Amino acid sequence: MKGLVLAGGSGTRLRPITHTSAKQLVPVANRPVLFYVLQSLAEAGITEVGMIVGDTAAEIRDAVGDGSRFGVEITYIRQDKPLGLAHGVLIAREFLGDDDFAMYLGDNFIVDGIVPFVEEFRRESVDARILLSKVADPTAFGVAELDERGEVVGLVEKPEFPKSDLALVGVYLFTAGIHEVIRTLTPSARGELEITDAIQRLIDGGRRVRSSEITGYWKDTGNVQDMLEVNREVLERVEPLVEGDVDEASEIVGRVVVAPGAVVRNSRIIGPAVIGAGCELTDAYIGPFTSVSDGCRVVRSEIEFSIVLPDASIEGVSRLQASLIGRRAVVTAAPRVPNSTRLVLGDHSSVQLPM
Repeated sequence: MKGLVLAGGSGTRLRPITHTSAKQLVPVANRPVLFYVLQSLAEAGITEVGMIVGDTAAEIRDAVGDGSRFGVEITYIRQDKPLGLAHGVLIAREFLGDDDFAMYLGDNFIVDGIVPFVEEFRRESVDARILLSKVADPTAFGVAELDERGEVVGLVEKPEFPKSDLALVGVYLFTAGIHEVIRTLTPSARGELEITDAIQRLIDGGRRVRSSEITGYWKDTGNVQDMLEVNREVLERVEPLVEGDVDEASEIVGRVVVAPGAVVRNSRIIGPAVIGAGCELTDAYIGPFTSVSDGCRVVRSEIEFSIVLPDASIEGVSRLQASLIGRRAVVTAAPRVPNSTRLVLGDHSSVQLPM
């Protein structure tokens, strides 16, 4: 069984971060989301992996390499323009051959991995297995309709009027039979070859399509809020480990990781939190659910429930919350401007002014 990871796309919902970097490489607990995807495939015994890449191909190649450190072998497949998930399968036809395969969207995060779903697919005789999860807003996803027996009877991409709250998770398991269906597809109204259309044709053709509902944690990390929530979820599971240089004037509380080479002076870190290698923290407060990546500098500042990407600098900032700070970004305090208020008040007035 092979793997197909889709790591193209422009990541518009994560701009401005994705103006200059791949969305799949935004870190969660100081580790890119894409790395978790490759780890999940390796844990499921899938070691031959094709990776669809687009404009950010060079950056992804630099980060992932040949895949050996994840226990997989990567074959890079260039996609000149993102034309839909089914288009990714179409251009990977030569790599996939006649093997069964797992297609995994490179910006999706399943905290417990995919091992049980892959094992189930290998045991059974079906043409496809899709993963589903209940969501609050089905209109933002591909949605599955099940009959009274739980069998998949219909799929619709981002429906205006969803027939269920079961969204398609970004992992799909297929036999080689999907290729003949994809060859017959035409672009949707969005101008894309939709994988939901391909699976629907399998269903309409009497092929066996089964589903599994994920009961654990899953997120499509397409926007900043989702990234922060995934970061929170992963940090909840970290084991404390302090390998950096922390002075006696500093306080570390709870599940905190301080990587080698980090220097912490007169600072307070409340876990769960991760401080990357080579960081400098001076007179700083790092609150819960915060990841500070390698090489960052935080001086006389407070930050919590945030992700700080490598080599960023934050100095003299009173409090940052729910923030995503880009690579080599610089955040400083603005010069203090004297406050002045002009009032013309009538008799017996009562006014409250900010301090």
